Amino acid sequence: MNGKDSNPVNLGPSEKPSVRPSDFEFLKVIGKGSFGKVLLARHRTEGKIYAIKVLQKKAVMKRNEVRHIMSERNVLVQNVKHPFLVGLHYSFQTPDKLYFVLDYVNGGELFFHLQRERFFPEPRAQFYAAEMASALGYLHSLNIIYRDLKPENILLDSQGHVVLTDFGLCKEGIEGMGTTTTFCGTPEYLAPEVLRKQPYDRTVDWWCLGAVLYEMLFGLPPFYSRDTAEMYDNILHQPLRIRNNISQSARSILEGLLQKEKENRLGAKKDFQEIKSQNFFADIRWNDLYSKCIDPPYNPNVSGQLDLKNFDPEFVKEPIPGSVGKSAEGNKLISASVREADGVFEGFSYVPPAEDAFN
Repeated sequence: MNGKDSNPVNLGPSEKPSVRPSDFEFLKVIGKGSFGKVLLARHRTEGKIYAIKVLQKKAVMKRNEVRHIMSERNVLVQNVKHPFLVGLHYSFQTPDKLYFVLDYVNGGELFFHLQRERFFPEPRAQFYAAEMASALGYLHSLNIIYRDLKPENILLDSQGHVVLTDFGLCKEGIEGMGTTTTFCGTPEYLAPEVLRKQPYDRTVDWWCLGAVLYEMLFGLPPFYSRDTAEMYDNILHQPLRIRNNISQSARSILEGLLQKEKENRLGAKKDFQEIKSQNFFADIRWNDLYSKCIDPPYNPNVSGQLDLKNFDPEFVKEPIPGSVGKSAEGNKLISASVREADGVFEGFSYVPPAEDAFN
C-alpha cells in the first residue's frame, strides 16, 4: 500500500530545520497501541512537556496501515485550531520509527474514569457529549469523518475538558453526504451500515456519539454482549433499550442518534446544527463551550504536568524502551530531519512555520 499523501498540505517554510529523538528526554510510558507506545517526554532545550507517540514502521507496514498513519498525520496538521482536538507540534521519522509530538493531556482517558465510577450523572455526560459533538462538527466541516469515537480515544485535560485523540481511522475528503465503505472501527461502537458493509457517511460519527453517551449514562455500550457475534446481531436487529432513570430529553437524543437507518438518524440532514438544537443541550451556550468558558463538572485535580495518577498504572510501571531515542542502524543516535528518511512515509515529517508554532 502506498503511503504517499494524495492531498499534500503546503506546510510553509520551517523555522526548525530538524527534530530528532535525542532532542527529547523520555520520562514514562503513558499509553500503548498496536504499533507502538505513547511516552511522556521533555524537550531538552525548551523544557516543554509533550506526549510522543512512537510507532514501529515494520509493524505499520506489516498490517497495511500506512494509509491510516498518513491520514492521522494529515488530520493532525489541519486540526491545530480546535479546543477539543489534540494538537500536533511536530512529526518526524528515523529509518525504523515514526514520531508524533503531541499535546500532553493528563486528566486521564474517559475510559479510565468510567471504569472507576461505572457511569456519570446526566449533567456531566451532557457536558462531555457537547464538547465531543463540537469537535466532530468541526471535523465534518473539514470533510473528515472521525470513525473511532470511543472512551479510550477521549481524554480529559487538566481542567476536565474533552480532548479527542487518535486520528488513525479518519477518512478525509468526504464532502456533504459523500460516502465511504471501509470496514473499520471498534466492535461495540460500529453503526449498523458499517456492519452491513454498506456505503456510509458522516452520520456514523453521530451513531458513535449516541453509543458513548449511552455508555456514560448506563455504564455499558447500548447493544453490548461479551459474544461479538451476538453484539453485532443486537446492533443490527434488536430494539434500543433505555432504562427510566434519565430525563426525557436524554432519552430523545439517544433514540435520535441510535437510529439503525442512517437517513433517519439525528444529524442526517443538517449535521452538527441538528445536534446543537436538541432539548438535551438546551442550556448549553455553544460559543461559551467552544471558548472553554463553561466550568467542567469534574476536575481531575492534577498537581502539575508530571502528575500521572489518571494514567493506567500498568503503563506507567513499564520501562522505557532503550531504542526509543535511537535508530535501528547500529543503535546510534541519528538526526531525523524533516528531509524524508523513507519513501514509504513520504510527507510524514512536519514542523510548523514559526507563526503557527504553539506558544
